[in-house]
Amino acid sequence: MTDRTEDLLRDLAPRVLGALARRWGDFGACEDAVQEALLAAVGAWAPPPGGSGVPDDPAAWLLRVAHRRLVDHWRSETARRRREEVVAVEPPPAEATATDDTLVLLLLCCHPALTPASAVALTLRAVGGLTTAEVARAFLVPESTMAQRISRAKATLRAQAAPFAMPPAEELADRLRVVLHVLYLVFNEGYTSTSGTGLHRVELSAEAIRLTRLLRAARPDDGEVTGLLALMLLTDARRPARTGPGGELVPLPEQDRSLWDAALVAEGGALADAAMARRPIGEYALQAAIAAVHDRAPSAAATDWRQVLALYEALERLSGNPVVTLNKAVALSMVAGPDAALALLATLDGGPLAAGHRLDAVRAHLHESAGDHGAAAAAYARAAGRTTNVAERDYLTLRAAQARLLAT
Repeated sequence: MTDRTEDLLRDLAPRVLGALARRWGDFGACEDAVQEALLAAVGAWAPPPGGSGVPDDPAAWLLRVAHRRLVDHWRSETARRRREEVVAVEPPPAEATATDDTLVLLLLCCHPALTPASAVALTLRAVGGLTTAEVARAFLVPESTMAQRISRAKATLRAQAAPFAMPPAEELADRLRVVLHVLYLVFNEGYTSTSGTGLHRVELSAEAIRLTRLLRAARPDDGEVTGLLALMLLTDARRPARTGPGGELVPLPEQDRSLWDAALVAEGGALADAAMARRPIGEYALQAAIAAVHDRAPSAAATDWRQVLALYEALERLSGNPVVTLNKAVALSMVAGPDAALALLATLDGGPLAAGHRLDAVRAHLHESAGDHGAAAAAYARAAGRTTNVAERDYLTLRAAQARLLAT
């Protein structure tokens, strides 16, 4: 299958699923049928002689095959007589329409009754068009484990009697926040994997960007949707410079900025400006504004750290998130020195970040900046022992060794 065909299938997946779900209402069964149709298309749409190529109306082809799979499934459930009666006289399949159901699908897959892990898995399968095996590979879990996760998610939606429809107006804002959070989680897992040998999983970050673009097409005036897309683009623009020839991590101050994707920086910067022009200003808009300051600086030394610090302070007031305080400490060190930043980090000890590696990694960097290489070596070593990403662990271990040499 060509990349063009794969992109076409993923673009059509939510449209076909939306048409089926609107017709039949059984999201779980419809989603399974669409997955089967997508798999059938992989072989049927291959260029001759292996297949017959992409049909003239690919959406109608997928919908027809998915509808047949759905009817066959219901007919095979002999114990469910009521369903058999419903489809005994087979009606014509639903027609693919110009209606964009992407937002409805995202809202359904990110239902508040689902855990974040389940919402991520279901979103990637139902809206992203990924197979269960692809989602499992992306998160480095067995396919059976991911299949169970997706099955439980659909069972939860069934138990909630969640309709395939836009939620009431009073629920929409909260549901959208969940959607944005899920897309943010997908992107972050792709940009810095929580485990595994590689720093990135490009397919995940790319899929998060694609889905966020679709969401922005449905909500072009939403400042937080725009802000999230801007943040993803500005962050992903740095990816070519984040690793060295051997896959080793290269921190932001040491990256070759000529390798950054200038087109993504320009697009993301424009979107960040647009998000900041909306009121009220949200968390993703502020994060995008911070990323824009970094990406627009010609060098690390030329970064406007006072502006970065001011943006982090605004974000901290808005979110109360300790991760923001952690990042703010780095900006504070560039403005007021490492001692002030270390005092700020002390307020995070014993909190939710204490068990992870990032607090020690930042503390190590600040000790290093203050000239206390012994304390830096110890903190780098603790951080290396707590990360599950091999590239990060190797980088932190190397920094610990370098700091120990300087301390002797």
